Amino acid sequence: MTSTASARATRKTATRRATPEIARTTAKPLSLRVDAETQFLIDSAAGSLGQTRTEFMLSSARERATDVLLNRSLFVLGGRDWKAFSDALDEPPSANPKLKALMAKKAPWAT
Repeated sequence: MTSTASARATRKTATRRATPEIARTTAKPLSLRVDAETQFLIDSAAGSLGQTRTEFMLSSARERATDVLLNRSLFVLGGRDWKAFSDALDEPPSANPKLKALMAKKAPWAT
């Protein structure tokens, strides 16, 4: 699997994990104000995909939100960089209060 395909697969998995169960079963209204040009652009893009405006905006927003969160947690390394990273992970960390606090935080997509 290529790194691009791997990133896409990871994004799909993260998207599923990022959605709390209640969000899948209970739809809540979300209002946006947009100018006419932006609405035309959104409607045109949605129509070209055979989607409604709502379907298009929700899928686009979910994809972007997932990308933002993954960009904070997913990275791809190859060859020597992976080896150096892997070796660093095998070494025990030194005492570090900031690292301890970070590791105690719940991931944004965790439910």
